[in-house]
Amino acid sequence: MDAKNISRIALGAMLIGAGIGHLTFARKEFRAQVPDVIPIKKDDTIAYSGIVEIALGASIIASPSRYRNILGKITASFFIAVFPGNISQYQNRRDAFQLDTDNKRLARLFIQPLLIIWALKSMCK
Repeated sequence: MDAKNISRIALGAMLIGAGIGHLTFARKEFRAQVPDVIPIKKDDTIAYSGIVEIALGASIIASPSRYRNILGKITASFFIAVFPGNISQYQNRRDAFQLDTDNKRLARLFIQPLLIIWALKSMCK
């Protein structure tokens, strides 16, 4: 198995793990990332995003190669769509996931572009 496939499978597994966290043990932590402007209950938002993460992760792992290009773009778009949650956590100084200082929350903002690149590089041609 080549590095690109290992990276793709690792991304899928990470998304499945995060999605399971949304639905179970990390629900409270994820509440800190839901911006107040979202017109849906925070718990519902967390559940919906968890379901999407599990579906994306499973699709990334199990998809035939002909679908990977579009899945990479969809996954990158998902990471862009949830980025306002990271910004909200920083702006509102909400502690979660051991992001308990302004510097840690600020540093987390710089991880999101890496996730976007990971999605595109591991699946797109």
